[in-house]
Amino acid sequence: MKATHFSALSMCPRAAFTLGDATEMVCHCMLVETKHGLVVVDCGLFAETDFESNRTNKFFMTFMRPSTDPAKPERRGSDAQQTAKREVEKLGYAAKDVKHVVCTHLDLDHCGGIADFPDATIHVMTAERDAMEHPRSMSEKRRYIRRHFSHGPKWQTHDASGENWKGFSAVRALSDDEPDLLLVPLHGHTRGHAAVAVRTDAGWLLHCGDAYFHPGEMTDAAKAPWGLEFFQRTVAVDDRMRRDNQRRLRELKKDHGDVRLFCAHSKSELDQLKGGS
Repeated sequence: MKATHFSALSMCPRAAFTLGDATEMVCHCMLVETKHGLVVVDCGLFAETDFESNRTNKFFMTFMRPSTDPAKPERRGSDAQQTAKREVEKLGYAAKDVKHVVCTHLDLDHCGGIADFPDATIHVMTAERDAMEHPRSMSEKRRYIRRHFSHGPKWQTHDASGENWKGFSAVRALSDDEPDLLLVPLHGHTRGHAAVAVRTDAGWLLHCGDAYFHPGEMTDAAKAPWGLEFFQRTVAVDDRMRRDNQRRLRELKKDHGDVRLFCAHSKSELDQLKGGS
């Protein structure tokens, strides 16, 4: 398989003094070419179809400050925002070429663009869709923007059951005839959070979503700027499970040199992968 990396969202969060070298953040997405068509992994905050209806979380918009398209600074307002659809088109494809969208989870900045791919099947863990449809707490209720799903997505949910893969259990292929595209349960950040593994000619890529936020968390120091650490602890539905998954990801990185890990919001990781593609 061939994977191309792009960002569907650039952000310049407030309280930059707490973020160390992470003052500019992205939404790291992948476009994967498979024998069944194109697959997009995560798709940012905005859809072309209706920007304003997706801007319902005022706290996110105020604190994270989504930026304009850096390539076209003359644009203003919604026309200036990045979308997964626009990035796919820049790569020479049309939205209808995308047959599947895989969301690591359904937080607003990972699934907001799904309405731009109305013909695609939307893949997510069963527990994650259940959290969106039946939130158990006010915190869960706030993190999911129901208008993102008002167009009636074509869902395909996946249970946390399957085979072992490099130390992780309950790993399953996206489909029976696509063994090189896997969902890896990494619950903790949300109820049904998952990583997405893709086997390429150069080895495995593992999109870890929000299982971690900073490359420093995947080193022996296991450290991120304190603002990011505080945020992760605050929003996690199960912080103990989240920290355990980070430990297992560090072990994976150390023990399996054929796996390239990256998270959803690190600009430095995105830049490195784009430079090598």
